[in-house]
Amino acid sequence: MDGRNIIGIRKSGIPTKVINVFSPSLQRILDGSFNIASDEELEEAMQIATSAFETYKNVSGSKRAEFLNAIADEILALDDVLVNRAMQESGLPEGRIKGERGRTVNQLRMFAKVAEEGSWVEASIDQAIPDRQPFPKADIRKMLRPLGPVVVFTASNFPLAFSTAGGDTASALAAGCPVIVKAHESHLGTNTHVAMAIQRAAEKTGMPDGVFSSLNGKGIELGQKLVMHPAVKAIAFTGSLKGGKAIYDASAKRKEPIPVFAEMGSINPVLLLDQALQNNGANIANQYAGSVTQGVGQFCTNPGLLVGKSGAAMDVFVSELGKAIEGKKPEVMLNEGICKNFEKNKNHHLAQEGVNLVGESETTAAGFQGRPSVATVSGADFIKNKDLKEEVFGPFSLVVQCADDAEMQAVVESFDGQLTGTVMGENEEIIANRKIIETLQSKVGRIIFNGVPTGVEVCHSMHHGGPYPATTDSRFTSVGTDAIKRFGRPVAFQSYLQELLPEELRDGNPAGIWRKMDGEFGKL
Repeated sequence: MDGRNIIGIRKSGIPTKVINVFSPSLQRILDGSFNIASDEELEEAMQIATSAFETYKNVSGSKRAEFLNAIADEILALDDVLVNRAMQESGLPEGRIKGERGRTVNQLRMFAKVAEEGSWVEASIDQAIPDRQPFPKADIRKMLRPLGPVVVFTASNFPLAFSTAGGDTASALAAGCPVIVKAHESHLGTNTHVAMAIQRAAEKTGMPDGVFSSLNGKGIELGQKLVMHPAVKAIAFTGSLKGGKAIYDASAKRKEPIPVFAEMGSINPVLLLDQALQNNGANIANQYAGSVTQGVGQFCTNPGLLVGKSGAAMDVFVSELGKAIEGKKPEVMLNEGICKNFEKNKNHHLAQEGVNLVGESETTAAGFQGRPSVATVSGADFIKNKDLKEEVFGPFSLVVQCADDAEMQAVVESFDGQLTGTVMGENEEIIANRKIIETLQSKVGRIIFNGVPTGVEVCHSMHHGGPYPATTDSRFTSVGTDAIKRFGRPVAFQSYLQELLPEELRDGNPAGIWRKMDGEFGKL
């Protein structure tokens, strides 16, 4: 395992401190020591990324697509070497890692198609009308252009799909932006394998040196330096509210503030309507016991809050949910810090006034395992306690039992911004409860009827974002094809020479993309 930093087309081994990775499942330090990036290495990565941008921003969509597809091919070629290392570093099972590898590869190929097709640039042309009265109209053309070098902070809970070659990196590269990855210290070996795959793909497809770099670090020091470096033009982050807000606040203090696209977690509330509980409460309870514990509760879309009205149907639901949770076994969490924080935050919730434990795994947790639990609280106690609105990252959920419709409405109104909101109900009662559903809609980026929030489809229509503090900018998504738009900025070209215009804006549409001409969409 080569633990040097990857800077463009070379590996850098400036003598410095090293770090190791501790396996949460094997309970031992894994092979390989990883160099912490020095200030000199960071500066070199930024310099070559800036230089690469001058070339890469004008690389055709088809060539970028070739690069992204080559990355996908190189990742697949790693086969079991990558899978085994990712399993050891994350504690996640083989099926989950292979599924995540498939998602990573599919994302890369999806953004390859987006880059090659080209319409993502939102080209718009308003042709000149020189004889318009009382004033002539100039020729004005607009499109999205790449921002510049992007820093990607990799995620702890998705060592592949939200990591080195995940959706942030894929969408930034597709947009024409070089990427500097800050490797997650829990997945340094996995990162090295994938970073080298990207490096090989860049060389094979003739990409400019510096289009991709990967730096190792520990703690917050490297991250702070990356955020404040003047060469960086945007940041993508997936992680905790504390970490994301620190990056967001720091970026605002720069001489040139830059956009930070941070996804910072969510409690993903679920509304349990009366008829649904009466007709299907036991099945819903088992369905949500599976969702709460899926991936040891370490999804940003984990349903951490279940809200309904107290009564006989709710009593049955809570009882069945408690029994189902008791039958779930503790599983290994991603790392020691996440496991300790889960226990700390869960116990803090359970210690709050009015909170009662109703179900906990009958199996005692060991090592870095998370023990599934579910508790209940009244709507009144929930509303007045801000601590109960905080995320517990792990296999835990809180059932809020409201006295009546008004209290349930007040509970929803008390929510902060969320990634998702779910409604479990029969069609007629969903329509009858339009007001509370519209309130929920105002709080979330994705609203789901009669399903579970875990599982985010990677497609054109997906929105994985939400009002603050779920994300720093609710207008943008980190999943799906629209993620590419985070890394472009609109530029208008007025009375510009045809020869100097980007191909996407030239007369005759040589790029062959969909664009808006005098307000009408077409390929003219």
